[in-house]
Amino acid sequence: MEIFGIPHQAFLGQLMLGLVNGAFYAMLSLGLAVIFGLLDIVNFAHGALYMLGAFVAWLLLDWLGINYWLALVLAPLLVGALGMLIERLLIQRLYGLDPLYGLLLTFGLSLILEGLLRERFGVSGQSYPVPELLQGATNLGFMTLPNYRAWVVVASLVVCLGTWFLIERTRLGAYLRAGTENAKLVQAFGVNVPLMVMLTYGAGAALAALAGVLAAPIVQVTPLMGSNLIIVVFAVVVIGGMGSILGSVVTGLGLGVVEGLTRVFYPEASSVVVFVIMAIVLVHRPAGLFGKEA
Repeated sequence: MEIFGIPHQAFLGQLMLGLVNGAFYAMLSLGLAVIFGLLDIVNFAHGALYMLGAFVAWLLLDWLGINYWLALVLAPLLVGALGMLIERLLIQRLYGLDPLYGLLLTFGLSLILEGLLRERFGVSGQSYPVPELLQGATNLGFMTLPNYRAWVVVASLVVCLGTWFLIERTRLGAYLRAGTENAKLVQAFGVNVPLMVMLTYGAGAALAALAGVLAAPIVQVTPLMGSNLIIVVFAVVVIGGMGSILGSVVTGLGLGVVEGLTRVFYPEASSVVVFVIMAIVLVHRPAGLFGKEA
C-alpha cells in the first residue's frame, strides 16, 4: 500500500517522527511563550535549560540510580529552582528595559552553561535508556508505533493543554496576567507580585527541563542538544505569536508534522521549511498566527 506514491510504513513513520519533534517544539515554545508573554523577557537560555533537564535526569540515574519516572519530577523541580535563582539574581534587574537586554543576558548565560558542561562531559553525548515499561512497540495494523514515542506525544499534549488551562482559565492565571499588566494595582490587593514573577520564570524553566527529560531516551544527552534546537523553537514562537500560549502549542505540533512530511517529499528542504513558513507569516501577519496585532 502506498500513500502519494510512498510506502505507507515510511510515510506514517515520518509522520510519527514529525509528531514527536512537534511535541518537543510545543513544550519548549510553550515555556518561551509563558516567560515572554508574562514577563516580557526573550529567554535565550531556554535551550540550555532544556539541555540541563536531560543532563540532570542522566546524572540522577548514573550517580544515584534514580529511575526515569522519579527524574520526570525531580529534574524539572531542580532546574525550575535554578530558574528562580536566575530570575532573582539577574533577570529581575532588567524589568522595564528593552527586551534586547534580556535576550543578550540569557544568550550569554546559555553559553556559560553549555561551556561548563562541555568542559566536564565533552560533546560525544551520553545515552539514557528507555524505561522498561515503555520499551518495544505496538502493532496498530497499518503501522508499528514505538511505545516511548507515543508516550512523548501524549505527555506533551497533557502538559501543554494543562498549562494553557492554568493560565487562561483559572484565577491564578488571571493574577499572573494582571500582575504583568499593572503590578502596583495587583499588589494593592495583597498579591506578592515579585514572588509570582519568580515562580513564573521557574515554571518556564521547569517546562524546558521536562522536555529535556522526555527527550533523553530519544537523543544523545549532550551539551549541544539545546543550542541545536532553540533557533527552530524561536521560529515556532514567532509563527504562533510571541506570548501566545495556544499559538505555541498548535504551531509547534503543526510545524513538527510539516517538517516530518517535508522529509518524505523533499528532504533537502526539511531543515529550512520552518524558516520559510516564518518568513511568509511575518510578511502577511507580523504578530503571528495567534498573536494580537499592536
